[in-house]
Amino acid sequence: MGAHEVDRGGEPLAGLAVSARASLLRVIEASGAFDADPRWREAFANVPRHLFVPYYYVGGVGGVSGSGGYERRWGESPDPRTRERWVRGAYEDVPLATRLRDGVLVSSSSQPSLMALMLAELRVEDGSRVLEIGAGTGYNAALLSYRLGDGNVTTVDLDAEITESARRHLADAGYRPTVVTGDGARGVPERAPFDRIIATCTLTSIPRVWLTQCVPGALILAPLATGLIALTVRDAGQAEGRFLHTPAYFVPLRGSPPCGSERAEPEPVALAGVPRRARESELFHFLLALTRDTLEPQEAFALWEREGRPGRERFGITVGVEHAWAWLDEPEGPYAWPLPGSFDTGLVEP
Repeated sequence: MGAHEVDRGGEPLAGLAVSARASLLRVIEASGAFDADPRWREAFANVPRHLFVPYYYVGGVGGVSGSGGYERRWGESPDPRTRERWVRGAYEDVPLATRLRDGVLVSSSSQPSLMALMLAELRVEDGSRVLEIGAGTGYNAALLSYRLGDGNVTTVDLDAEITESARRHLADAGYRPTVVTGDGARGVPERAPFDRIIATCTLTSIPRVWLTQCVPGALILAPLATGLIALTVRDAGQAEGRFLHTPAYFVPLRGSPPCGSERAEPEPVALAGVPRRARESELFHFLLALTRDTLEPQEAFALWEREGRPGRERFGITVGVEHAWAWLDEPEGPYAWPLPGSFDTGLVEP
């Protein structure tokens, strides 16, 4: 256990937390998440996830009063079997539901292997200044702080309850990055400039103000259209990059529930006339999400078939001074679409 780690359930759970964390580390390694940057292995080996989820909810349990069908697992439960289930569950490679409102799940701790993949793909260097959009439980900020130092990490969330609990969890684990309550879409100008921005909530477009808070050459990594876009910032008015191959589902940056929850699906669209193989394909639904309000599903299907059912990594995004668009294969190729809210809909030439 780390020097700042606290055993919330008594001495017998201390050894269990260590062994459970070692098992999680093996799962993450097997997933290949550390391949892009193996140095993140040390962070995951030393930052205790259970300190950031003092309680969480397990779904599929009927009749739990006041929790919408979720069972609450609590690290300070008087039942030793519940405490053991709590610590084991804290180190499973799954997202953990951590906040309910009126019986509805609104926040969670992300799947550790996905977190590891995103952090590795962030390509940080020693001394990199990072802005995290979406504080969540504080676990991701702790991993960043372990790698880069508290002074180089800023995390922001719109929900004061979330930032308060994240700050408390971070302090319990011995980390003190800057935690800000505010609108992540506006960035955190008083802490700029940043070398990296990482978002843990789905975007429909890239806030241009983020570019103005980045140094040239900075990287922005964010969920968009059920994928992860990695943008290189050229200057305050332009950024460009491609999607990673992996799927990623988070709730939107704006609105309720707040940033940090998992598995927000795009709004359904009518798929009449689209063959079943496309309706059941995650990659086709990614294309639909990326071109929503621009291509009809039948048009998207024709494109998808014609281009050999392309994976996420063939798509990219360009953010310009006035417009932002998504594209297939090349920014100036034959296929480009405006990002929602960027400019008029319709197939466009960049």
